[in-house]
Order: sequence, then structure tokens, then C-alpha cells
Amino acid sequence: MRFSQQRGFGLAVFLILAAEIVCLHLAYARQMPRLSYLTGWALLGVILLLALYNGRKKLPFLPLLSSEEWLQFHIYAGLLTGVLFAVHLNYKIPSGWFQGVLAWLYLLVMASGLFGLFISRAIPKRLTTRGGEVLFERIPSLRRQLQEQAEQLALHSVAQSKSGTIADFYLRELKNFFNGPQNCSSHWSENGSPVNRLLAKISDVQRYLNEQERATMEKIALLVRQKDGLDYHYAHQLLLKTWLFVHIPLTYSLLLFTVVHIILVFAFSGGAP
Repeated sequence: MRFSQQRGFGLAVFLILAAEIVCLHLAYARQMPRLSYLTGWALLGVILLLALYNGRKKLPFLPLLSSEEWLQFHIYAGLLTGVLFAVHLNYKIPSGWFQGVLAWLYLLVMASGLFGLFISRAIPKRLTTRGGEVLFERIPSLRRQLQEQAEQLALHSVAQSKSGTIADFYLRELKNFFNGPQNCSSHWSENGSPVNRLLAKISDVQRYLNEQERATMEKIALLVRQKDGLDYHYAHQLLLKTWLFVHIPLTYSLLLFTVVHIILVFAFSGGAP
């Protein structure tokens, strides 16, 4: 099944199930005062299925649907939990601090999941516009190579032109830039002004250089652009990697609080009839 077909099928199933859940709740809520037990167990079951997605990614060799099919299931099942959550609460704000914490945990898990869905769709397209994906693990070594080339050009200019203008400029304006990743927030917002300001300073310095020095500065400017491209890849891939360190711990925290919630419900209400 192609991706567009998977997405259409998943959306259709989600809408049908969501409509049925809401209609059944509206029809039987008064006749079944403890319908919240059923919706609560259903919500827990779906969340447990969603938590299995992380395990599925670690075991790609298992014949349990393709990774893309699991992802589509994860997306629409996650959206379905929003319907079950609203129905479980009877569309009301929870009372009590524990229920409030549990509700906030769920909302944070949902929000982090939607954020992850957005960046997992948007970032690969962005990286394509900057020359395709660079392996995240290779970025530090590539950055060091650019730094070494820039430093060599700056030092070579001193011996070549008997002037320290380029070397001084490198120490003043470029050393920190090449030392490590820069301007992550600007790369996330697609704001190119930091590197443009740096390139503008290079252009200003070039007016005071001779032809040989200008050629050296052109090479350094090219390295600045390449370093900015690496920083762009680093910033976006870092975002892809780190959001999971928020989403997954929140999910397990939600499951833990849910277990406590179930124990409290059965301890103080006598369980389901």
C-alpha cells in the first residue's frame, strides 16, 4: 500500500472510530454511569499499543508490518486517544491535583507527539534544500576539517603577504564560529541573518586587501558557508533526536501515573460493577 493510500485509510478508520465512540458515549452515558471504566481501559490499551512503537523501531527485523505502517498506526491511534481522553473525562476539566497532573501528562505527551510529527515531516524537506542529509555522527569531524582549513589559510596569509590582517580577523570574528555548532535557533527559524552578517564583515575587510589576500578571504568565505551548512544540518538533526528524549519519558511517566490512577480508583470506589 502506497503512503498516500496508507494515510487515507488511516484517516478514514480514525474518523469512523472517533464518530462511533462519541455517538456511543452520548447515547449510553446516562444509562451506564460507570462507562468511564470502559473508556479508561480502552484509553490505556491504546496507549500501551502506542508505547510498543518504540520497541518496534529497535527490532526492525521482526515481520510486524513495515516501519511506515507502524508510523501511520501510531499517528492515528494517537489522535484516537484524544477522543477517548475527552470522553473519559466526560468533556470536563478534571478535579483534584492527581487527576490534574495525569491530565497534564497526557496533554504533554500528545503535544510532544504532534510536534514530533511536524518536525519529522518538515525537517527532511528542509535538509534536502541544503544538499541532502549529512550523517549526524560525521558532523563533528567535518567541522574540525573546515576549522583546520580556515586556520591554515589565515596562518598562511601572514607568511604570504607579510600582513596579519586576515589572521587578526580570523581570531576576532571567525575562531568561535568554527569552534563548534552555532546559531541553532536561527537555523530552526530559517533565519540566515547571522551568517549573512559574518559574510558582510568578510566583504568589508576585502576592500582593504590586495588581490592575493582577497583570494584567500574568498576561500575562507566559502568555508564559512560550508560550516553554516553543517550547523544547519546539526541543528535540525539534533531537534529530531532530542524530541524523543522528551516524548518517550513523558509517555512512560503517563503509564506509571495511569497505573497509580487505576489502583486508586479500584481502592476507593470498589472497582467496576
